[in-house]
Amino acid sequence: MSFFRREQRPFVIAGPCSAETREQVLQTAVALKKIGQDNTCVPVQLFRAGVWKPRTRPGSFEGVGEEALGWLKEVKDTLGLLVTVEVAETAHIELALKYNIDVLWVGARTTVNPFQVQHLADALKGVKIPVMVKNPVNPDVALWQGAIERFERAGIEDIAAIHRGFSGYGNGGSYRNEPNWPIPIELKRRKPGLPMICDPSHISGKRDRIAEVAQKAMDMDFDGLMVETHPRPDEAWSDADQQVTPETLQFILLHLVVRREYTEEMGMGIELEYLRQLMDSLDAEIIDLVARRMELSERMGAIKRAFNITAYQPDRWREIVETRSARALGHNLDKDFILKLYELIHHESIKKQLAILQDPSKEIKSNS
Repeated sequence: MSFFRREQRPFVIAGPCSAETREQVLQTAVALKKIGQDNTCVPVQLFRAGVWKPRTRPGSFEGVGEEALGWLKEVKDTLGLLVTVEVAETAHIELALKYNIDVLWVGARTTVNPFQVQHLADALKGVKIPVMVKNPVNPDVALWQGAIERFERAGIEDIAAIHRGFSGYGNGGSYRNEPNWPIPIELKRRKPGLPMICDPSHISGKRDRIAEVAQKAMDMDFDGLMVETHPRPDEAWSDADQQVTPETLQFILLHLVVRREYTEEMGMGIELEYLRQLMDSLDAEIIDLVARRMELSERMGAIKRAFNITAYQPDRWREIVETRSARALGHNLDKDFILKLYELIHHESIKKQLAILQDPSKEIKSNS
């Protein structure tokens, strides 16, 4: 059985975004160790902490480095919790193995680079250690699959995928990283035996939405969760808004509804319910995406009003018809069905823009 598949679901990974101090790491680990000891919920099976932090801009806190690996080893030796860190360079792997780290994970910024992934895979040839691969920052299922396969070819037998959502320029939606659930579902279809772990912290970006995203992952038959946890989240040195206390994590796990994993022995009735749960989650995603599209329509309407442009643009509509029809055919969808759908969406979009053109009090919405 895979390291990441246990009798009790979900497989829970928790710990701070960054290992800041020895005190903070040990305090978090002690609190997480207590979760599930009374059998009211699943325990934390793996303690995570960022040791090297690949920040977007220089000058931000970029991790303590090797010293923090000693703190993780102390967590492992004194509390019996298995530990995991992110690695982005071969030197990181060498140090992680030196300190007996149990599991490695590859971050989204590394997954996007096949050359770097191959370097990491080469460094792990002959090493028996579980590896988790986060999705690339862009929604490219082939790139994600390719990264996983590079580790498979290097001889790594225990691999899991981590879904942390996808970045987008000027993301004005309700998530930090759009979940784009069809991408991990497609990866599960291509690699049925691959454990799938959801990172609701990076998807939501806000601690008050972590429970909602975690539940959606369970409804979609994910195997585990990775939740960033800190004893004092508001004081965290990185990603403070998306971290929860160990007590909050326990509350989330206590109220999590874990769906049964489908097996062929369950029969057609159970399979139907399972597929309905997947469909419900996808429908919610579709509605979220339509809402996001309407927000963009309103912003376009404000710009058109400012520059005295008509709401309806025939050339733009012809472009939509051509490109969406071609994409529909590429997915074996009926072209007429997709056109009818887009006629409704386009009509609603124009209606929103006309309302803005006729109301001078409206301003262009910020995407921040």
